[in-house]
Amino acid sequence: MTGQDGPASARPTILTVDDDPAVARAITRDLRTRYGREFRVVSTDSGAQALETLAELVLRGRAVALVASDQRMPGMTGIELLAEVRKRSPDTKLLLLTAYADTDVAIRAINDIGLDYYMLKPWDPPVDRLYPVVDDLLGDWQDQHPDRSTEVRVVGHRWSDATLEAKTFLARNHVPYRWLDVERDEEARLLVEAAGAGVEELPLVLLPDDRDLRAPSAVELAAALGLRTRAEQPLYDLCIVGAGAGRPGGRGLRRVGGPAGTVVVERDAPGGQAGQSASIENYLGFPRGLSGADLTHRAVAQASRFGAEMVLACEVTGLEERGPVRAVRLADGNEVEARSVLVSTGVSYRRLDARGLGSLGARGVHYGATASEASQCVGADVYVVGAANSAGQAALNLARFARKVVLLVRGPGLADTMSQYLVARIEAAENIEVRVRTQVVGAHGDDHLERLELCDTATGDVEEVATNWLFVFIGASPRTDWLEGAVVRDPNGFLVTGQEMAARRDGGRWPLTRSPYALETSVPGVFAAGDVRLDSMKRVASAVGEGAMAVYLVHRYLATV
Repeated sequence: MTGQDGPASARPTILTVDDDPAVARAITRDLRTRYGREFRVVSTDSGAQALETLAELVLRGRAVALVASDQRMPGMTGIELLAEVRKRSPDTKLLLLTAYADTDVAIRAINDIGLDYYMLKPWDPPVDRLYPVVDDLLGDWQDQHPDRSTEVRVVGHRWSDATLEAKTFLARNHVPYRWLDVERDEEARLLVEAAGAGVEELPLVLLPDDRDLRAPSAVELAAALGLRTRAEQPLYDLCIVGAGAGRPGGRGLRRVGGPAGTVVVERDAPGGQAGQSASIENYLGFPRGLSGADLTHRAVAQASRFGAEMVLACEVTGLEERGPVRAVRLADGNEVEARSVLVSTGVSYRRLDARGLGSLGARGVHYGATASEASQCVGADVYVVGAANSAGQAALNLARFARKVVLLVRGPGLADTMSQYLVARIEAAENIEVRVRTQVVGAHGDDHLERLELCDTATGDVEEVATNWLFVFIGASPRTDWLEGAVVRDPNGFLVTGQEMAARRDGGRWPLTRSPYALETSVPGVFAAGDVRLDSMKRVASAVGEGAMAVYLVHRYLATV
């Protein structure tokens, strides 16, 4: 079998399984119609035949992107089959086709075997019911299996701050890359030698068009990759500062007859703190949960579709009122002018105060954890500080790679600070150890973290442990320093809005006769959403809701100016 894009054997496989000939023909026909150019679609009529086909494909090194199986089949149920597929081909996406009566068992399979999705039969029309589901599953699979011919390569030292910054920027902006360590990979050493690059020029970032960047800044990296780093219009209706979880609500705002619609200015990458989460499990519509990176990727695609302009690698330094216009000043001397501003800069993890940590920088000490950092911990002993959900999710994610994860908890336990479903999973994980009443009091290492000093707060005893990896999740501080003196903040730096603002009408800070809108700050037309706002719920769903609400209020505000 061949397709217009090359031999069928070169394409990833979609495997369908159903013992009903009519249903088997229908699912195979619909999948070939939509995906036949990029994927080879193979039909089987039993679980046993499907496993034989899978074994042959794996033996030949052929990628299997998706298995779509019926649930009720003689000899082997769909869930039993997909459980075997998960063991033999862990990266394959699993889709269960089921009747309404089997939804309970399908839901259990999400936790039991890592089922990716279940869908009720029939799926007519496929354009509405089948294709959106399969589009997402195959899109996720393709993100995890990038085409090497278009791949970015990052060559550097794993204990280099500059290398870590480049890798983090690429990962958080969903740019696939391959990491090559000059200490471990012969290919890396050969590439550095061929480029004639010195140690001070690492990381070496090799682009698919044969260009190479040496120790690039985030701005240089973004520009080389074709990511926008400058606003294109002189005036916008809305400038969103910080592409955090509150940002999706701001998509494509544009008034009839008004200036260009919405521009989003982000220092690092879309997603904010939520974008770094290993797993978000309480967001409506994703019963299996999804990573922060995945949620961010979907949100950015949606915002772009609605016309929002994304500007990356830009650090904001100030806000200025210019009559009806609000000017956002940038670190490079440029500025963005808009009639309204939505602040969703979110929060950053607080720094751990322990002797020796500051001098190590990011060389083994991480605040938050991305997927790329977790994958580098293979076989290592990893220490995580924190007792809230973010720490628990990170510990579970790191445990997939590390030999052992030690969760350090300052208090007497996890029950009062972490969701019970996470506590149960941590207790069930064989390679996660929880140490209560324990604090990090010191760190040691030459060019990277090598040892930690741990103090038992109940006895005062100090123990030294060997490790190269420390991940810290100890609360967060709002990213609002750039607004000092321009907008009212509480003593901790959170932005005061709405009724709280109305109650603080001190010193004439609120200049209008009308009351401030619910999410409006002390500056009319400047709104706040998400974790940066005083008394916010600190949840992804509420931040997205606040973003949508803020844009509604922006519309009301713009109608009056």
